[in-house]
Amino acid sequence: MKLSFSLLVLLMMTAFSMKSSAQSTDLQEAKQAIAKANAAHFGLFAKNDGSILSLYTDDACLLMPGSPAACGKEGLTKFFNSAYAAGSRSGKIVTLDIYGDGNEFVTEEGLTEVYDGNGKLLGAGKYIVIWKKTKDGWKMFRDMFNGNK
Repeated sequence: MKLSFSLLVLLMMTAFSMKSSAQSTDLQEAKQAIAKANAAHFGLFAKNDGSILSLYTDDACLLMPGSPAACGKEGLTKFFNSAYAAGSRSGKIVTLDIYGDGNEFVTEEGLTEVYDGNGKLLGAGKYIVIWKKTKDGWKMFRDMFNGNK
């Protein structure tokens, strides 16, 4: 009896270790994909041709302060066209942390700055993005942000 209990504990510890290792690998892959997408974000935005939508799921929503949610390709296109028309051209994204197991969804927390075409700071703020693993890789599913002012 004592031997079988010890064997059971050992098997459980091994299974937990294997699961934790797989989650760690999945989360690492998600972090790498998010870093790559964030590095491309403002370059795609500056093209003003809709290519930024490739970073989002088809059913993504932008959740902005003081506005209704902008959802789907149509809502996102309207938002990004408005931001471009208002003078936004570039920016900076700084990831503070990524939470989750990397399996289906992860949550990113960070800071952002937006600049005009002359490099003048238009605004700074913080964000939370829920990323979803899709057949095409990690995509933004919910993008929530607000300004510091």
